[in-house]
Amino acid sequence: MTGSASAAGSPLTIGRLRLRNRFVAAPMERNYCQIDGTVTDRYVEYLVRRARGGAALVFTEASYVRADGRGRLRQMGVDDDARIPGIARLAIAVRAAGALLGVELNHGGRTAQAAVNGYQPVAPSPVPCGPAGGEMPRELAAEEVYDLVEAYGQAARRCREAGVDVISLHGAHGYLVHQFLSPAFNLRTDEFADPVRFLNLVVEAVRKQAGHDLAVGLRLSAHEGFDGGLTAERTFELISRARLDLLDFLDVSAGCYEAGQWIVQPGEWERGLLAPHAERYRTLGLPVGVAGRISTPATAEAIVAGGKADFVSLARTLHADPDFPRRALANEPYRPCIACNSCIDQLGTGEPIPCSVNPEAGLEYLGMPSAPAVKASLLVIGAGPAGLETARRLAEHGHRVQVLERGHQVGGQFALASRLRAFPEYHGILQWCAAELTRLGVPVRTGILVTEEELARYAPDAVVLATGGTGHRPEIPGIRLPHVIDIRDWLALGQDTPGSCVVWGADREGVAVADHLAAHGSHVLLIGPQPSLAPGVGRRAKMLTVSRLTGNASVRILLESTILAIEPDRLLIRTDGREKWLPASGPLLVSHGVTPRTDLLAACQARRPPLGVYAVGDAGGSGGSIHRCFLSAEEAARSIAEALSS
Repeated sequence: MTGSASAAGSPLTIGRLRLRNRFVAAPMERNYCQIDGTVTDRYVEYLVRRARGGAALVFTEASYVRADGRGRLRQMGVDDDARIPGIARLAIAVRAAGALLGVELNHGGRTAQAAVNGYQPVAPSPVPCGPAGGEMPRELAAEEVYDLVEAYGQAARRCREAGVDVISLHGAHGYLVHQFLSPAFNLRTDEFADPVRFLNLVVEAVRKQAGHDLAVGLRLSAHEGFDGGLTAERTFELISRARLDLLDFLDVSAGCYEAGQWIVQPGEWERGLLAPHAERYRTLGLPVGVAGRISTPATAEAIVAGGKADFVSLARTLHADPDFPRRALANEPYRPCIACNSCIDQLGTGEPIPCSVNPEAGLEYLGMPSAPAVKASLLVIGAGPAGLETARRLAEHGHRVQVLERGHQVGGQFALASRLRAFPEYHGILQWCAAELTRLGVPVRTGILVTEEELARYAPDAVVLATGGTGHRPEIPGIRLPHVIDIRDWLALGQDTPGSCVVWGADREGVAVADHLAAHGSHVLLIGPQPSLAPGVGRRAKMLTVSRLTGNASVRILLESTILAIEPDRLLIRTDGREKWLPASGPLLVSHGVTPRTDLLAACQARRPPLGVYAVGDAGGSGGSIHRCFLSAEEAARSIAEALSS
């Protein structure tokens, strides 16, 4: 796909503005602002990097128009004139990088919570939002609704004065505008019982303040995604009644807090799944964008070329690779998003959100290290994700790198995880890493068991130990029986699905394997000391998996329980403070974390490579986390560069 031949690479007019292509950096919350909502250097450089990567229009996150509408500790604000200088700096920087700047105006309504912003939430009706914390909102009086309309208008004025190019009204995802539209959350009997009354007043106020040089659009959820909420049919009827004459575009998403899987879709779902909904909105006569699992150039091109939408809205895809638009149009390899949803699940911490596969995400303001003038020879032992990424980073700086892997294929334990039902996109990052090493001319030798004797054949300037980890087994009676096996070792064997099995450990890996086996017909007994399933995994990342396991009659779950002894056909367990024997058949898969495999560490250190020895990934204590694997690779590469320059 080349820029001249692709539909995604063609310009698009919205209002009086011209987009250089059809790739839009969608609103995505990041926790990069100050506590008061002011833009920071981190925020500016993050968006500038997406503009340099080729996006035609770069949006800020959903930005609150009034203080009581703030939903995150570090969410961007447009609620006060004091925010104007920061937004102006952002607009100037993004335009200098070749893109237009858009701001999405929002108020959290019932999803905002006093613990975050200090105000009791307000809403069309007193319906609490459980997923956001469950605080009871206060019903807005009619005059207060008009005050909020004015707040949207004043936010639009601030955007205009700051030099913003595009304003999008957030009418999706269960926030205030959406709440007025929804029969589940708008129970009013006054003039605002009309679902589109508030929306239209907001559109009118924003257009009045924005003028006609700015493009103004509406982001909407094609449906809410739960019983009793807005259906696709009803949503289309309502939007057809909106003041479309005052809008320049529509942007189609889906879901609300009660159906969060539709807001940020899991990797198991079809790419571009919302495109059919977007196509329908094109009949309303406005340019239409669409979001939802648009993570490959082929998906984006098919949507635009097929007439499903006029532009594609990308969030996680550009979080993983800011150069995705440029690379897509040039038919170049790109770093893929693996749809792990770690980014969205970390929003609630208030800390800046990272990316599992892109350690630079959010750190653009620090600058990237330049390639050292002196080049070194480096040996990487292990070709899991940490080893592959370390090798890639070092080779990018011109170092001579070799990779040795004891297995017959690359990927390590992450390759095993990519076979599971819950992680269908995981293989993509491994393929990209391997392809990058081929492009960079890095030899990767598989089937090489590195011993002290093998190590003596090399004289590298630095050694990177990426040998992974081994599964931990609690020492209890029966743990050495032949049917007891670490969960990773069992996956590596590639055996057929057993008729029944026991998974001991309700952590991330145990839950994912239990879900996979149950989906393929196995009767599963899942036992774990944890108080909940996969407590170390964010809510959205495990939403589908947990609901499937708890709703499957072939799965029995015993939490806050442990195994005390194992026999060939039964287990002694402690649960609810009592001990009892349970019948158990089939393999017993142990998932109790990994212990770093560092048997080569002393031998590597004994070789005294001048630039040092570095343990990365699980060998360095990453604990199976892909984010920590990539972060450790970045840290090792940076440390080697610093050692070279010292």
